[in-house]
Amino acid sequence: MPLDQPIADTGWRASLALGFERRGARTVLERRSHDGPLVVQKALHPEGEAVCHAIVVHPPAGMAGGDHLLIDVRVGEGAHALLTTPGAGKWYRSAGAWAAQHVRLDIAPGACIEWLPQENIVYDGARAQLQWRAALAADARLIAWEIVCLGRTGAGERFARGAVRLESRLARDGRLAWLERGHLDADSRALHSQAGLGGAAVFGTMVVAVPEVDDAWLHAAREEAPAAGEGAATRVGAVLLARYRGPSTEAARRYFTAVWRRLRPGVMRREAAEPRIWST
Repeated sequence: MPLDQPIADTGWRASLALGFERRGARTVLERRSHDGPLVVQKALHPEGEAVCHAIVVHPPAGMAGGDHLLIDVRVGEGAHALLTTPGAGKWYRSAGAWAAQHVRLDIAPGACIEWLPQENIVYDGARAQLQWRAALAADARLIAWEIVCLGRTGAGERFARGAVRLESRLARDGRLAWLERGHLDADSRALHSQAGLGGAAVFGTMVVAVPEVDDAWLHAAREEAPAAGEGAATRVGAVLLARYRGPSTEAARRYFTAVWRRLRPGVMRREAAEPRIWST
């Protein structure tokens, strides 16, 4: 099934549109609208006025076959937004229909965005499509990650049926800077190949996009290692990538968080301040 094939018009369909702008020294959430079960909690400023934190909430807490979520975020000139989620996203078993989440990020000149959701747990038998796209101005900055767990490993569940489709697309100043697509069936060789997941149930990618990647940032990312599983960092043009594969979503989160803490002062020109929801 092609990645761009429309999702069947069944199940829940929800959308959320957010707009952040800079007003003096303060970033504010100046626009928010939603349709269906997808909302954002109160905007927060736990690290001062310059950065606005927001928590994206999907009240059903899970995706069934045919569900479709659209998250559209626009960050205005000079603004800085950090978005996360309150807990793991769950993708339930499907009788055949795909469930999909599409995230679109539009970042204006001089703006910064951090898209740091918690992990996705794809149940055995699920059919899940995860897509995010970012359009950056020439000097905009982005840190984003996606973590996926195949099967409810904590309950001893294997991912024996189903499929996951992934797409990440990054454009800078209207030109494609990075694109990655994947399709993982439960019987795919990539799940067990050493060139793929190597038998790992958990995998993730962290993307850092800046006008120019400093050599020191790449070295700093490579100095971090996950407590379980494998981690690696590389650079593709002006994009720095950190990868994880292993047995643990907690190890993946902690690894990406450690890399984020190391890189944020240089990339975002601010010390790391973890969202409070991560500690609850």
